[in-house]
Amino acid sequence: MKRIVIVGGGTAGWMTAASFARLGQGAALSIELIESDEIGIVGVGEATIPPICDFNRSMQIDENEFMRATQASFKLGIEFVDWYAKGSSYIHPFGFYGVQMHGIYFHHFWLRHRKQGGSIDVDAFNMHIQACRSGRFGKLLPEDRLPLPPMAYAYHFDAGLYAAFLRRLSEGLGVKRNEGKVVHVQQHGETGFIESVKLEDGRVIEGDLFIDCSGFRGLLIEQTLHAGYEDWSHWLPCNRAMAVPCERVAVTTPYTRSTSREAGWQWRIPLQHRTGNGYVYCSEFISDDEAASLLLGRLDGAALAAPRPLRFVTGRRKEVWKKNCVAVGLASGFLEPLESTSIHLIQSMVARLLFMLPSGDFDQATVDKFNALARLELEDIRDFLLLHYTATEREDTPFWRHCRAIPKPDSLKQRWEMYERSGNIIVAAGDLFREPSWFAIMNGQGLRPAAYHPFADIPSDAELGRRFELMSGDVQKRVQTFPLHDEYIRRHCAAPPAAEKGKSM
Repeated sequence: MKRIVIVGGGTAGWMTAASFARLGQGAALSIELIESDEIGIVGVGEATIPPICDFNRSMQIDENEFMRATQASFKLGIEFVDWYAKGSSYIHPFGFYGVQMHGIYFHHFWLRHRKQGGSIDVDAFNMHIQACRSGRFGKLLPEDRLPLPPMAYAYHFDAGLYAAFLRRLSEGLGVKRNEGKVVHVQQHGETGFIESVKLEDGRVIEGDLFIDCSGFRGLLIEQTLHAGYEDWSHWLPCNRAMAVPCERVAVTTPYTRSTSREAGWQWRIPLQHRTGNGYVYCSEFISDDEAASLLLGRLDGAALAAPRPLRFVTGRRKEVWKKNCVAVGLASGFLEPLESTSIHLIQSMVARLLFMLPSGDFDQATVDKFNALARLELEDIRDFLLLHYTATEREDTPFWRHCRAIPKPDSLKQRWEMYERSGNIIVAAGDLFREPSWFAIMNGQGLRPAAYHPFADIPSDAELGRRFELMSGDVQKRVQTFPLHDEYIRRHCAAPPAAEKGKSM
């Protein structure tokens, strides 16, 4: 395994290139990336989740430098507006509620409190939610004495600028970029393995492992190797999006906002230099022109461009690794960016590939395991997204009536029923979304368990009240020490005004 060829740039291509170049140092790998300036790049999202911090650290990226280069802001969670019912709002935070006690999750103690007529909102025990509500951001320091979990966070950033940032890093580590379009893929006559790709100008680039980052086209994985696609539209019916940037607002919120709309939902992502907006919708319930018009009428500031349309089919590639080709990013499948998982799925796919990288031969057992793990990861996220659509009281439009009637896959049905009956939330070791995330959505979407774990009855009423007072007090005490989000950015990582000239839209 000497020659790695990446077809396609953008976030997927350059995250892949940077990973192989940085983590493969000393492995005598030749890494070449092919992209064309003439082919537009589909942005895979500008909002991320906490594992992106692990990726940046593994790439030895200085956080403040990265923040300035990508016009980034911090993200502590996602606010969901009008999802459970019109007028409702809740936050899916990146951090824990309270602390575990007696070996069980904190939410069981809060469920007991509520069943006994208590009035304390569960949000009072979550540092991330309180920071979001007060517009603050900070980090727990080693000298902090409060018994609180770490402050997990992610970023909002300009995906185009992030790809450019990673390109500079990758080329500095020896990655060779080839400008041009692939016009022919040469396969081995007997095995069907990809041997080389030919560019428009006649250049031929050979490789041992080919990574398809060509977006929805799936130039290698689908057009050449015919890996197949599993359509999930019957579960997740949204199939279009309109995206448009607008002028930045005076206050940059440390969270993404998702607002449910008549035929889908609208995102709002605050960056240092602008706000990203989009309307994800189902074309069976609204026209493209109407979606664009409604989006433009709901912006916080003046639009900076015309709405950009995007069409997709939610689902997954049946084989993301076939022969000597691995699909990464949109070439491997698509799940709408409701929970900001697009960039994470690039990261996890590349990490899995690096861990399972063949030494020479492509043994089928490794390929099969890789594909099985990728399938499980996507199915888990699919269920999490579907929960938002089906656990709702909304029935005011045809779209929401359709969503309420969507049959749930058995995996989601089992998790849902278990929570409603016992309050239990069980997650597997490799699941992306952990107990606090499932609880945040289930509780926010109005699911109310009939019972809670019996261990939650161990503390006396007085003892539980004392613990609640201490925990909620510690949360408030710590959050009040955080500066306002914009002030934190000004102190540490504000982008210079000159960066505006090269900003990506």
